[in-house]
Amino acid sequence: MKNLLRGLFIGRFQPFHNGHLHAVKHILSEVDEVVIAVASAQYNYTIDNPFTAGERIEMIKLALGPLYNRTYVIPVDNIPNNYTWPRHVLNYVPRVHVVYTNNEFVAKLFKDYGLETRPVPHLEGVSGTLIRKLIVEDKPWKHLVPEPVAKYIEEIGGVERIKLVHRMRVVAEGERHGR
Repeated sequence: MKNLLRGLFIGRFQPFHNGHLHAVKHILSEVDEVVIAVASAQYNYTIDNPFTAGERIEMIKLALGPLYNRTYVIPVDNIPNNYTWPRHVLNYVPRVHVVYTNNEFVAKLFKDYGLETRPVPHLEGVSGTLIRKLIVEDKPWKHLVPEPVAKYIEEIGGVERIKLVHRMRVVAEGERHGR
């Protein structure tokens, strides 16, 4: 049996967007399989993390289509200890040979753990933060995510959820400042 070269791609995927899809396609051009770690899996229904881990996994499957056969998608809770975080992540995922990240700190943590790290191509003008902001502002956002993901977000009430958690945050900030 051939030893597969496997890469690790970590993200929150709030939501999974065209930049993530672009990165996965790039990774799969270099390795046989990719492990997609859905980070901060325990967080949901907040302004920064509106979707559950299960919803994010479904988005990834929908977006990847036939590429999904070459992936593992694993939810991983966050922990507060940065030094032990790579070990924590690696405890949840199948064996990997290279970690793909553009986060300098994440790259250092995994290099210190003895793994090779490689950058992923960045798709300009696409981010989860921007998409959530556009949704709150009722501006066009669907062009920034794969079509099946846009449909899924609408099906699960994701647009309304993002707007609701944003309103809750604004109210809470107003109360903190005595307004």
